[in-house]
Amino acid sequence: MSSSQTFSGGYPDQHKRVTSKSNPGFLERLSETAGGMAVGVGLFFLSIYVLFTNEGRALQTASSLDEGLSQVVSLGPYLRMDLENNNHLVHLTAPLHTSQPLHDPNYRVELQAAKLRRQVEMYQWVEYRESKDYQENGETKTETTYTYNTEWKSELINSRNFDKEIGHQNPSAMAVESVTVVAPEVRVGPFILSKGLVEQINDFQTLSLKDYPVSQLDSFLSIDDDYFYHTQNPRRPEVGDVRVRFSYAGLSGDNSLLGPAKTVSIVAMQRGEQLLPFKTKSGDTLEIIYLEELSAEEVFAREQQYNSMKTWGLRAAGWALMCLSIQLAMRIIYTLVDWVPVLRDLVSVGLKIFAVCVSCSLSLLVIGVGWLFYRPLVALALGALALVPVFLARSGLPSKKTQ
Repeated sequence: MSSSQTFSGGYPDQHKRVTSKSNPGFLERLSETAGGMAVGVGLFFLSIYVLFTNEGRALQTASSLDEGLSQVVSLGPYLRMDLENNNHLVHLTAPLHTSQPLHDPNYRVELQAAKLRRQVEMYQWVEYRESKDYQENGETKTETTYTYNTEWKSELINSRNFDKEIGHQNPSAMAVESVTVVAPEVRVGPFILSKGLVEQINDFQTLSLKDYPVSQLDSFLSIDDDYFYHTQNPRRPEVGDVRVRFSYAGLSGDNSLLGPAKTVSIVAMQRGEQLLPFKTKSGDTLEIIYLEELSAEEVFAREQQYNSMKTWGLRAAGWALMCLSIQLAMRIIYTLVDWVPVLRDLVSVGLKIFAVCVSCSLSLLVIGVGWLFYRPLVALALGALALVPVFLARSGLPSKKTQ
């Protein structure tokens, strides 16, 4: 059984709703706990999978990077298309170049870049919810405070889902859509970048409109703070008003107002005038671009550092999943004693400590098994090194007894 009541808040666009439901019985709580246990078991096996496969992924990536560094050919400052390098891994550093500018005819924006992004925002009503639970007359009551504000949002907010739609209606569609335009061909020297390399060019910067020729604007547009506004009063917007901001990535060609073309460093396979992904014997694909000037050694050092950070991040994520899974699986113990307040609090703290300790031990065990599976020689070498003090201690015992 549940019921609800609505009250006006202290602000014009705020109200409260109180819902109540009878507290679940012991059997109902046990049923909910059983569902949590099933989820916990699933998360436990997922954590083992993440921890175990992460070690193999890290080793494969490290081996692929070492293989790439040993084979890469640096083309030097004077780039030329040498057919001897066909199907070989090459490294080059040079400015980006596109044959034609990107433009948006609606706003008369035109520039030389690999990507041009149009970001659209609409002034809309936004609903915020804040809930708190409390016990009263043997029931669990939830007090939810609904607050409504008007804000610029890039996504369309459906006001039909509001608790109080009257007076807070949003338009059902935007007059202009966000879009990202990509240059059909991006070059570095005589070479054409692959789609995968172009996708990695994401150094987006906001297009400044300070020097934009206002005389070219349509009558319904105005400019304020690097935005095109579909209103003549940008400082006093109304619900439904739209504003547009442009940003660009991979500056290229001649942009006198924006600066020189972006210099990039690339490691990829040369095939004719194409720069394509390179498949290593270890199993990974090398298709790397950095938006700065780096040597081949610096590129691979950055990739090894990123691989190490990703490895430790996935280890932490796997441990967190395992800790959560153990807490969910052991939740039934808390349910059995939750009718005794003091015992309930002690059990809650104890279960959290137990989950942290067990997850740490099991995570290290899974990582160790992963090392033994993926890196058997390294694992055996470390095991032998760990046993050296034991052998030294045992070898010294007879001499002490003789003395």
